Amino acid sequence: MFEPEMNSLQALSLETVRDCLAGAEEIQECYRVLKKGGLNVVGEVLKGQGDFYEMDHYPKDDVFDREFHAQYYYHAHREGHDEHGHFHLFVRDGAIEADWVPVLGPTGKDRVVHLVAIAMDAWGYPLELFAVNRWVTDESWLPADQVIALLDRFTIDHANPSWPVNRWISAMVRCYRPQIEALLRHRDRVLLAQPGCLPAVLEDRELEVTGALPIDLEFWRGMLLEELAARSQPTATLVGT
Repeated sequence: MFEPEMNSLQALSLETVRDCLAGAEEIQECYRVLKKGGLNVVGEVLKGQGDFYEMDHYPKDDVFDREFHAQYYYHAHREGHDEHGHFHLFVRDGAIEADWVPVLGPTGKDRVVHLVAIAMDAWGYPLELFAVNRWVTDESWLPADQVIALLDRFTIDHANPSWPVNRWISAMVRCYRPQIEALLRHRDRVLLAQPGCLPAVLEDRELEVTGALPIDLEFWRGMLLEELAARSQPTATLVGT
């Protein structure tokens, strides 16, 4: 099976490089304030939620931003992985174009589109991003290009359950936009390569995760800084005689 492939950094627009870097800086700031309090992203989401059970959502009623129609929750169910659990990120009907009709899943005002999942380690830091088949989250399935157009609309702009966590998760989409786009396009290639019609493939319980990409903030930030520096260099001019 083919692997997710990102566009090269050189192929990204200068605006995208700067936006990814701004997202990385925001993530670092969230880590800084959490660390000062002896806290981490996962611990903040699980705080006051009682025992941690696989498949349950944390916080119990998910996190919604009703202004931006964004949603996320944390849970665990992937046995055999190094992760502690993972976040699922969504946008809901109010952020979705009115004439976009899902191939399968909730319709009308119940539309909800899955953007990406973020796997976390036991210390509360992200390990990888991954994409899933439709049945996993019971989403309103839209093709990759439409989901990609929704990425900029994901914002959690309030302090429940944690202001730095909500800033962090919003910045994760901004920072890793190229990786998320690659995963979504790869998701469609995987699904369309399966035998059978697309609606049946979207319900195939044997196909859960369509692709994953490991992430390392310091490495990615370093690459972005190098790319930005390279583009800032004056172009050499050959002087003829």
